[in-house]
Amino acid sequence: MDIAGYPSKLLEDAVNEFAKLPGIGKKTALRLVMHLLKQDVDQVNNFGNAIIKFRNEVIFCKVCNNISDTDVCSICSNQARDHSLVCVVENVKNVMAIEQTQQFRGVYHVLGGIISPMDGIGPNDLKITSLIERVANGSIKEIILALSTTMEGDTTNFYIFKKLSNYPVRITTIARGISIGDELEYADEVTLGRSIVNRTLFELLFTNN
Repeated sequence: MDIAGYPSKLLEDAVNEFAKLPGIGKKTALRLVMHLLKQDVDQVNNFGNAIIKFRNEVIFCKVCNNISDTDVCSICSNQARDHSLVCVVENVKNVMAIEQTQQFRGVYHVLGGIISPMDGIGPNDLKITSLIERVANGSIKEIILALSTTMEGDTTNFYIFKKLSNYPVRITTIARGISIGDELEYADEVTLGRSIVNRTLFELLFTNN
């Protein structure tokens, strides 16, 4: 065995790769690797190939930036959705969370993050310009700002609000059923659904304070 106690360099390398995943420590990584070792070779190959295929072939929708198998995602290409209503979210996980509520029938715009100077993320690092371009086309009637109710989320909301203030579009935000400081993806479906349905005009946040 080497100094780390691994009987195999192959095992050590596999554990180190799994441990790079968020929330996965070395002990959990070792347990996952040992689980794979017990599986049939074909099962493990299918697992590995699915990850490789996903990373190499994944497409981001050219309209909303959601993950897709085609140039335009299934939501944006669905004519039954209300394309005049756009929900702005931080990431793809937020799209999935809102879709699970079954309370929203509009479309989305995925920013790819939120403004966070501490992390070196500014407006130019996000998909804000493409959002403005979508609004400028004139077919969008309402923008719902559905970002996490954190300081970074509120900063991003305000930046987008100012950028869109000269356009004839209604700008709303999710109701504060989501507690201040909460990440959107961790909200339960009922609360999240109600916060979308009971959204308020963004400008009212300033007149009420």
